[in-house]
Amino acid sequence: MSESDTTKACMAFDYLYRDASNYKAFGTVWLCSSLSEAEWAELVSCCKDGEFFIAEQVGVPALYSTLFEDGGGPTEDDHAWHMIDGIREQLSLPEDTNLWGEASTLLYAFRAAKGNWNPELSPNFI
Repeated sequence: MSESDTTKACMAFDYLYRDASNYKAFGTVWLCSSLSEAEWAELVSCCKDGEFFIAEQVGVPALYSTLFEDGGGPTEDDHAWHMIDGIREQLSLPEDTNLWGEASTLLYAFRAAKGNWNPELSPNFI
């Protein structure tokens, strides 16, 4: 990553996976550029019930494997849905951070999935 990439405004998209027993795994994807308040509200409105999404469908890393490592693999408590945890504006990226892509690309992915969430894309689909 070049120095200019670390000096422009960035956004952290925080999300989590929580199974039915309330075990949680947290993740962050780093976005170059940012979303306006209106765009953020639109992204959230694309989610099922304003917070749930299928990670595989929007292209962010699924977080199931963290719980699978701790619990010995998938259980009957696992499902397909991740949750939005929030966004954070950043003036620079932490060292050794890889950018996921543009914030607008993430918004576009959520727009494309709105009303058409597909749990079958998840390995936890039952």
